[in-house]
Amino acid sequence: MSLVPDSRPIDGGPAVAARNNLILRIASAAVLAPLTLIVTYLGGWPFAVFWGVAAAAVLWEWTRMVRGALWNIVGVGYAALMFAAPVVLRTDADFGYSMMLFLYAVVWSTDVFGYFGGRAIGGPKLMPLVSPKKTWSGAIAGIIGAIIVAVLVARWLGQFNSIAIALIALVLSIVAQLGDLLESWIKRHFGAKDASHLIPGHGGVMDRLDGFWAAALFAVIIGSLRGGFGGAARGLLLW
Repeated sequence: MSLVPDSRPIDGGPAVAARNNLILRIASAAVLAPLTLIVTYLGGWPFAVFWGVAAAAVLWEWTRMVRGALWNIVGVGYAALMFAAPVVLRTDADFGYSMMLFLYAVVWSTDVFGYFGGRAIGGPKLMPLVSPKKTWSGAIAGIIGAIIVAVLVARWLGQFNSIAIALIALVLSIVAQLGDLLESWIKRHFGAKDASHLIPGHGGVMDRLDGFWAAALFAVIIGSLRGGFGGAARGLLLW
């Protein structure tokens, strides 16, 4: 029997853990993405209930994670925006459904391309004190991927201005990543790795929607300025 400690990684080590986590992420996405698309297609009360449940989960995670009454008040506003922003966009009778598909395309592509681009390319960290794993290469890959996918989705949905769509996708992708970094800062401030473990491989609902709420809120603001509160989707998509 050797007196030297065995230096081999237990159960495959970090590489196996990362692979298993990726499998869980893919499996969860395979369930949640179709469900999200179905309720988005239905619109109306199923859509409102879906985002109401998401907002309630976010508020629950927030109150578990933060400490202090003022932070709880912020959480109520955060959850309210999580519910209101997509509902306002989907309410547009003519362009609400297209707007949500476009928004999903931007946010999901930013996440996917950013994740795999960052892992494949590596390089300098984006904001190491806030989110140690995020890299500039991942951020740029996420933006490029979001632009490409958003333009393709917009062409499939209708005759939209491709240049305007690309620019909107660029901005929304950046905003989504800023929302992600904001939540990372909040989690680091309170010493939390994940908001919860409600979604296998992804952490909590907040961890999955941190970029979405920011992009959705920005879309509502810009769209409402151009198309009115009831035509926010039209205001953002038509240029």
